[in-house]
Amino acid sequence: MRSPLSNPFQPGSDIVPDVWAGRSEQMSDWREVLRPRRRAGLYETGRTILGEPGTGKSSLVRRIAREAAEAGDWVTPQLRIPSGADPLKLVASAVLLLADRAGLRASGQQRVLALLARVEQIAVSGFSLTLRGSDGAEGPEPFTALFDLLVELGQAAIAQDVVVVIHVDEVQNITDDAALSQLLIALGDALSHEVDVELPGGGTVPRYLPIAVYLTGLPDFEDMAGARKGATFARRFRTVTLTALEEGDLLAALQPFAIQGWETADGHGGLDAVRMTPEAARAIVALCCGEPFLFQLVGQRAWNAGTAPVITEEEVLAGWRVAEREASAHVERILGRLPSREHDVLAAMAALPSADRQLTRIAQEMGMTATQLGPSSQRLDTVRGIISRGRPYTFRNRAVEAYLTTDWPRVD
Repeated sequence: MRSPLSNPFQPGSDIVPDVWAGRSEQMSDWREVLRPRRRAGLYETGRTILGEPGTGKSSLVRRIAREAAEAGDWVTPQLRIPSGADPLKLVASAVLLLADRAGLRASGQQRVLALLARVEQIAVSGFSLTLRGSDGAEGPEPFTALFDLLVELGQAAIAQDVVVVIHVDEVQNITDDAALSQLLIALGDALSHEVDVELPGGGTVPRYLPIAVYLTGLPDFEDMAGARKGATFARRFRTVTLTALEEGDLLAALQPFAIQGWETADGHGGLDAVRMTPEAARAIVALCCGEPFLFQLVGQRAWNAGTAPVITEEEVLAGWRVAEREASAHVERILGRLPSREHDVLAAMAALPSADRQLTRIAQEMGMTATQLGPSSQRLDTVRGIISRGRPYTFRNRAVEAYLTTDWPRVD
């Protein structure tokens, strides 16, 4: 019944876990705003989902993509960008696969076939390719050819009443300014492109293409795209920075264990249910500090800590002790990415009593002025989502706070 094979908790990058917690706002945005509007021909920006490691960015968009695919939409795979890679190659390859699904190649139209051939060249050579026509003359830039194919794909999607969903992951790894610019222009132009469609009674009406774009990555990307590409990116992509989950969301995710039990195979061809005591659920929520990765981690280890049909608080604690090193490493990855001054701000906050965490007091602890410290504290709030600059300052990332101010992740 309870075994690693039947474990519904799944810590790890890019996994859509069976026990899903929170992110209802982002899921509702897809279901109630982004998909309906793009499908109806109305304009909606692309979505950029950013956050520190372990906040569930990729898992969130993969869940959205799975729902889209189940609804019949045309969805690219998760296009993860390795460090220094050419993003146009990956996106071009994925769009070509969707074009084949849409039947563009089977149409036999010479104009479309020539466009597919140009994008196939991009899939091999990337953004630096110089496209040439049959007469040897220099052709369009790669991003223009990719945009043209997205328009053809979007028009095919209109005919079949589906939405095209493109997911580009690890976008902070696009370090080449030219490649990033071409990618954002091709995707942004496709989002804002209008085509004329015929009305049943005659005449035409303009509408936007049913294309939805998700970009996911670390908070650094907002600086890369916003500062370097200016207002164009800000107009065409709406950025959301994911932070810790609320305790209520985590408890709600564990409710099935308390009410009807989590259904699982009993090992004899039938079904059984695994339950969880209220104390065990509260222990999981307390230990994970709102971090989606840690929520899955402690749940996984608690499940594996026994075989009985009820998960107890003792099993949660026993499983957590095995996972303490991973929990520490998770927070250390977040802290290790920070510039030294931002790291020092967090250390100074942690050293002060909660009520004394004012900007001036933090600055005094660091031997600086509030003016000198302002930009760093602002980035920790608005870009990274680690603190909240209220009166007083507070930690939004509860795992970072616990790591810096208590013995967490150790438990007695």
